Amino acid sequence: MNAATIARRYIGTPYHHQGRRHGVGVDCVGLLICVARELGHVPPEFNITGYRRVPDGYSLMRHMHEQFTEIPGEQMAPGDYVCIAYDRHPHHVGVIGDYHLGGLSLIHANSKTGKVEESRLVFSDSMRFVAAFRKVVE
Repeated sequence: MNAATIARRYIGTPYHHQGRRHGVGVDCVGLLICVARELGHVPPEFNITGYRRVPDGYSLMRHMHEQFTEIPGEQMAPGDYVCIAYDRHPHHVGVIGDYHLGGLSLIHANSKTGKVEESRLVFSDSMRFVAAFRKVVE
């Protein structure tokens, strides 16, 4: 089982800032934390709280580097984690899936639609790739 399989269970869960409950509410960081906990990628008590609705990109990247191994974007595969920027700073995370029509998808808690969703992963000027991460088991 990989992160994409678990993240898909959250599809339809309402968006809730700093939420951590399947079916009740999660934000993008909460989705990633819940998935990573279930896979044993982080300890069960691991959490990050106290961040603004648009997280500080530097703190977000620091936490990602503390828990996961950064990989080149061209190596992204279903089950990896991705950090995205909509403006200058990275501030959104999601789980990479395999898109049903080919290519990759993004499973994430979308504050605009108000729920966890999966859509084709397409980077653009308005949604820029920042970094990809994988949990490397030692």
